[in-house]
Amino acid sequence: MELYNSATHRVAEFETHTPGRVEMYTCGPTVYHFAHIGNLRSYIMEDVLEKYLRYIGYDVNRVMNITDVGHLTSDADEGEDKMVKGAKREHKSVMEIAQFYTDAFFSDCEKLNIKRPDVVQPATGLIDDYIKIVSELVDTGRAYLAGGNVYFDTSKLGKYYVFNDHDTEDLAVGVREGVEEDTNKNNKNDFVLWFTKSKFEDQALKWESPWGLGYPGWHIECSGISMKYNGEYLDLHCGGIDNAFPHHTNEIAQSESFLGHPWCKQWFHVHHLNTADGKMSKSKGEFLTVSLLEEKGYDPLAYRLFCLQSHYRRNLVFSWENLDNAAETYRKLIQKIANLQPNGEISNVPDQAAFDALKEKFCKGLDHDLNTSLAITALYDTLKYATDDQTKLAAIADFDRVLGLKLIEKAAKKRDAAKNASTTGGYTIVCEDGEEDAEVTALILQRYEAKKAKNFAEADRIRDELAAKGVELKDAKDGVTWKRA
Repeated sequence: MELYNSATHRVAEFETHTPGRVEMYTCGPTVYHFAHIGNLRSYIMEDVLEKYLRYIGYDVNRVMNITDVGHLTSDADEGEDKMVKGAKREHKSVMEIAQFYTDAFFSDCEKLNIKRPDVVQPATGLIDDYIKIVSELVDTGRAYLAGGNVYFDTSKLGKYYVFNDHDTEDLAVGVREGVEEDTNKNNKNDFVLWFTKSKFEDQALKWESPWGLGYPGWHIECSGISMKYNGEYLDLHCGGIDNAFPHHTNEIAQSESFLGHPWCKQWFHVHHLNTADGKMSKSKGEFLTVSLLEEKGYDPLAYRLFCLQSHYRRNLVFSWENLDNAAETYRKLIQKIANLQPNGEISNVPDQAAFDALKEKFCKGLDHDLNTSLAITALYDTLKYATDDQTKLAAIADFDRVLGLKLIEKAAKKRDAAKNASTTGGYTIVCEDGEEDAEVTALILQRYEAKKAKNFAEADRIRDELAAKGVELKDAKDGVTWKRA
């Protein structure tokens, strides 16, 4: 397998410190608000990477942090703390906010079929580890105390800018309007390892330290958590491209200064999800969540497919039209798979030579810098391949261990729904879950007759009655699909 390494700026064979073993670290969410779908694009692509590594035989230990303290809105050690901001907004404690949005994040991940990491560590749980690292950096002259804060001294580094091939916008994160210069720093690139003083005095969470009552800087958390659960040598570090600078740059600086040796072999950065107006962000108000997609009638897995149709190192442009196209592609793909006729267990492969040829093509795309677009093409090639349906289904089930689109499960529901469909005068009523309910069917038909008679008030009343029973309707040109909420 070959991957682009953001640190070396080239595609090369993926290597690990220990053969067959991958120590993988993923920057997790700052849990002060819901994740938007731009954030979740990174987690989808990282999920595919992890699943593919397992698919080709690696033993993967994936670690993720939960930032529940110390992430400042400027991303440059200045400004209002995001967690405090969230607590003020919702009149809750910081820890209540953290728990609520952590649960919401993993709920979104479940809907998108993103595997939960092997280790999930809230930043507040390893304070002593951060203090140990910071103390060592101070003792060795790599860090200094100024104005009550402990700063990492970047002038002691042979090289600071590691990810220097990114766009100016990415490198400028933290250099924002309204952010005042921190005059305590010896050098403009120095960053805070531990705060006892800051520009705001309402920080809710503080701990005793050798430098006084305070809290850790954002960057030290990921280094501490990774060293705790991945060890001194990291194979693969993942995150969004906007984390490359300053966050990942600072992680490398402090980790290698503390450890005394090279730290991480491979850096994997997922590029932005943009709207027509530019990068999607919470601050701009383009706050599109998984829940909003569901409210508008989209299956979250259609959004997953939307992401897989593009390469992770390209900016992806979101529009409702583009998502509509992905949703229709997903619907048609499920239907094509549902039309295949299974013969016994899907694990049975009558045509092993065809299965191996299809698998080779599937892997070829992912082996070349995780080209998920080619992997999706391999799915369609499977449907057209000159072999029996049982072998096709076995191949699709195998590939979906990586793609995570629930293709076989959705196709089975589609077949069951078709069996249980009620058709009256060309109007088809289908339950997505294959359920039969005479009362629901009768009400839907009454609504259909009311709409035909242009009695829209009655049609709306029946829809409301069905909604009160927990039934969601999705109208189509020649019928309706329903499901339990």
